[in-house]
Amino acid sequence: MSEQIRVGVVGFGLAGRIFHTAVIDATPGFKLQGIVKPTGDEAKAAYPGVPCYRTIEEMFADTSIRLVVVATPSHTHFEIAQRCLREQRHVIIDKPFTLTSQEASTLIEMARERNLLLSAYQNRRWDGDFKTVQQIVAGGELGRIVSYASHFDRFRPEPRPGVWRESGGPGSGILFDLGTHLVDQATTLFGTPSLIDATVRIERDEGQADDFFDIRLTYQQHHCLVVRLSASTLARTPGPRFHLNGTRGSFVKYGLDPQEDQLKSGLRFDAPGFGEDPESAWGTLQILDEAPRRIATERGDYRAYYENVRDALTGKALLAVTPVQAWRTTRLIELARKSSAEQRTIAVDLHGQPE
Repeated sequence: MSEQIRVGVVGFGLAGRIFHTAVIDATPGFKLQGIVKPTGDEAKAAYPGVPCYRTIEEMFADTSIRLVVVATPSHTHFEIAQRCLREQRHVIIDKPFTLTSQEASTLIEMARERNLLLSAYQNRRWDGDFKTVQQIVAGGELGRIVSYASHFDRFRPEPRPGVWRESGGPGSGILFDLGTHLVDQATTLFGTPSLIDATVRIERDEGQADDFFDIRLTYQQHHCLVVRLSASTLARTPGPRFHLNGTRGSFVKYGLDPQEDQLKSGLRFDAPGFGEDPESAWGTLQILDEAPRRIATERGDYRAYYENVRDALTGKALLAVTPVQAWRTTRLIELARKSSAEQRTIAVDLHGQPE
């Protein structure tokens, strides 16, 4: 067996604990070699055999670590990623990649100069429901897609005290938190839109950070396909996760991918039923005058992201989530904020996109 890729994870909050260390530990070809957590002993308790550091400089002293995962609060991503690249480490950044497209461009240039891998953690490309939608779109059964709606709704009427994502500070808010995933999924399916119109706002009485967005993307190159992306923290009765209409029929899917809740509960990837939707949560496809039929949800598996990174580092595959794609998502988030602030539809301008 070839030598394992040794990984250091910076941050051990929700992202570091659930979405990274647990996934890395379950993916063949990787060895979790270090965790940086400035305070507390949670990381040491969870991974007693893994070195735990208080500072990133301490972790850098271990030169066997080739890949560093940045799983810290969003406003620190750019600065920490720069430091990792200067130390000649490959870098994965949890979403959002950076807060601005200019920061993203800087990181891309640094990685290219050093011949280092750089990627954003867009694990929700491997949600089972999104994999199912991809298959339906690619299969052509719906005909030409005319509308695509993607919702990620929750019900949290009270902001959570002490949670940086809801603090109102740089990098906080639902657009950075969930919007990056929904934008990435839409552009994975359909490419870059022509027009963007967005509403980003605070809906909760005590809210400090944006907790609602509604983004409309128009694809003039696809017969004016309309894409709607939205998320709310005040959706007591959530709408469908996906709703697609085409010239031959429709597909509707309710419910969220189960992997996040399963990982939070301590379930492992090899557990029976992991990543699988119950039949009651399958989507419904209706074509022309045919009777509606239930479509089994593909099994979700976040390990596929890290498997691709492993294969890219060993020269066996191209990187699935490229830094240029991450730049594009960051730019579209910028344009969504601009559209909302100016209350107008604007043309999508990707000027400055790295080649």
